Amino acid sequence: MKNNIHPEFKECEVACACGNKFKTQSVKEVLEIEVCSACHPFYTGQQGKAAKRGKVEKFRKKYGIQEDE
Repeated sequence: MKNNIHPEFKECEVACACGNKFKTQSVKEVLEIEVCSACHPFYTGQQGKAAKRGKVEKFRKKYGIQEDE
């Protein structure tokens, strides 16, 4: 590898649109992102349940199945 051609790798502060902030390493000093692990539906557990619930309801409606209570 050639010397002195790579950018400097330094500590970086990442700021999410939800207000979450954390530190990592990057060639930039500040990164602004829209979605992080604190607000993304997959990591918060909201995505999987909503998709599954919608599919079951769609199946029941399609075949006229009443929900047992």
